[in-house]
Amino acid sequence: MNINEILCSEFKVKKEHLENIINLIDDGNTIPFIARYRKEMTGSCDDQVLREIADRLEYLRNLEKRKEEVFESISSQDKMTDEIAAALAAAETLSAVEDIYRPFKQKRRTKASIAKEKGLEPLATMLLAQDMASGDLTALASEYIDEEKGVATAEEALEGASDIIAEIVSDDPEVRKQLKELIQKEAVIASKQAKEGDSVYTMYYEYSEPVRSVPSHRILAINRGENEEWLSVSIGLSEERALKTINDLYVKQGSISTEFVENAVKDSYSRLIFPSVERETRSGLTEKADEQAIKMFGLNLKPLLMQPPIKGKTVLAVDPAYRTGCKICAIDENGKVLMTDVIYPTPPQNKTAEAAEKIKKYIAKFNVDCISIGNGTASKETEIFIADTIRDLDKKVTYMVVNEAGASVYSASKLGAEEFPDFDVSLRSAVSIGRRLQDPLAELVKIDPKSIGVGQYQHDMPQARLDAALSGVVEGCVNSVGVDINTASPSLLSYVAGINSAIAKNIVAYRDENGAFRSRKEFLKVKKLGPKAFEQCAGFLRIPGADNPLDNTAVHPESYAAAEKLLGLFGYTPKDVTDGGLSMLTVKLDKYGKQKAADDCGIGLPTLNDILTEILKPGRDIRDELPPPLLRSDVMDIKDLKEGMEFTGTVRNVIDFGVFVDIGVHQDGLVHISQVSDRYIKHPSEAVKVGDIVKVRIIGVDVAKKRISLTMKTK
Repeated sequence: MNINEILCSEFKVKKEHLENIINLIDDGNTIPFIARYRKEMTGSCDDQVLREIADRLEYLRNLEKRKEEVFESISSQDKMTDEIAAALAAAETLSAVEDIYRPFKQKRRTKASIAKEKGLEPLATMLLAQDMASGDLTALASEYIDEEKGVATAEEALEGASDIIAEIVSDDPEVRKQLKELIQKEAVIASKQAKEGDSVYTMYYEYSEPVRSVPSHRILAINRGENEEWLSVSIGLSEERALKTINDLYVKQGSISTEFVENAVKDSYSRLIFPSVERETRSGLTEKADEQAIKMFGLNLKPLLMQPPIKGKTVLAVDPAYRTGCKICAIDENGKVLMTDVIYPTPPQNKTAEAAEKIKKYIAKFNVDCISIGNGTASKETEIFIADTIRDLDKKVTYMVVNEAGASVYSASKLGAEEFPDFDVSLRSAVSIGRRLQDPLAELVKIDPKSIGVGQYQHDMPQARLDAALSGVVEGCVNSVGVDINTASPSLLSYVAGINSAIAKNIVAYRDENGAFRSRKEFLKVKKLGPKAFEQCAGFLRIPGADNPLDNTAVHPESYAAAEKLLGLFGYTPKDVTDGGLSMLTVKLDKYGKQKAADDCGIGLPTLNDILTEILKPGRDIRDELPPPLLRSDVMDIKDLKEGMEFTGTVRNVIDFGVFVDIGVHQDGLVHISQVSDRYIKHPSEAVKVGDIVKVRIIGVDVAKKRISLTMKTK
């Protein structure tokens, strides 16, 4: 198996680029570093493709290793043949390798192994050959009666021979291969009600769908229903079609043992093969569904993390509640907590007037621009109260309902306690809700990615795989934005390429002891941050106000000489980067020729373009180029909605069957996939992503079930 050729074919990557990518990964380089600073070597592959290549590389290497282990095991039993070796070499999945290995595995005692111990294998072999046109089976079997071995009658001998044939058929890789193909073409997955009562799984009480076309979200739903004992689930396949498939491989007509073999095949199918293949099919469907769900988590998480920050604004954060009151805090533009308090505008206290006076007082005292409201318990009542309170103010104040998923996890965590040791748990949640509006990325990295609340069925996923995938998304976001080393929290720093949690803490400790970093060279003074870690992280860490302006850009220190030479070609110096004196650089460069300039500087064109982007906008935040979040000043009730009404809303979640949109009615509306676009799309993610501002129209309202149906179609 040539792994490189397979990867080149699957990812449409040039051979030399693929070899470079593998070598870079094997040398311990991080994906963000490779994606950003080794573009000439990789053909400018982005981080997502690089991660997919890394995952697939690991799978293929594990496959190759398993093939070698199986080859050695079969060879050690002196059972290796050219046919088996060829089948192993051709196997493309771990499942196919295990099917080949099945007949040679050490088994626990089975009916067949017991029959073999009784000396019945020759009888089974003779009957399976089906080359006797005449004779009597009972007479043949009588020759194998041996009471010492436990074979008292001819019938017992035949039963043992049948068990041996059944296992031979069950262990045949070709049988399993053809049955799996048949299942993919013709089988259905079905579920039925398993116990009395209504549940969220009612639609699956009498449900069936072809295996080949069942959507991933339905697989996850019926799996959960089965785990909660509301559903019984099975794979349905025509036994007649399945037996014909096996009989075509094993049954020969015209022999006295033909019918005997047919019966052994039937026993093998019902007792051994189908239960095993059914489990494998369910497992395969679940694995595919898990991967799709994990992919959706990543697709939703990235835009959520990359939402533009609300810069330069003082925020009043509100963590809604009923009995215990709403916890509030004011946070300045740098994330510093200015005050905390509790108000009681919601039932059962209903101290609305008193709460309104406090809100107005704090807005005036701290010059609050925006209010951040958590979307949990009592959010609707709190939102209505806030909208009513700010409606008549002289100062324009807006608000936004923020997804508070994971805020309670953070507030009760060791990190939350370290940040705010004197705060009550609920007050820490209020701070998190406020900071999420100010800088979503910096705040959300403090929370386990799967607790952020985008996607579906996160707790049903294989946790190690989910954690790895979502951590990769967070890492990609953090490194694409860049991090101010002098203000970043340990949580944020730990996602920078090359920096682990220990080094992140050491950076903060060094900063606390020695003051702000003044240059990137100073990074090397941090404990455990050696040359390799420096190479990986240096370009992603920024130093605003550094002595060298390039230290506040994504230009890597290894390219400083090239950047300075580029500036020198046109009469500039690094000082001009800070002074904004490069307005004519692009014009001069176009006239000179980019490729010629890249050659003169000893770099490739992709690196030159990256350097140019950075020196023209030092300290830039790529999130500023995205549409700002939608801030509101009023709220509606679901009872006020009518069909045909149009709204501007924010996409909160994208899943396989549609999109959830916040239209300012507390209850998110659903845009079914069929209503997402005027054009045909296979998945909602082709048209929208989390955080998008979209125009929608009401097409249905169910007040009792709190369901709002929306369309994004223009026709």
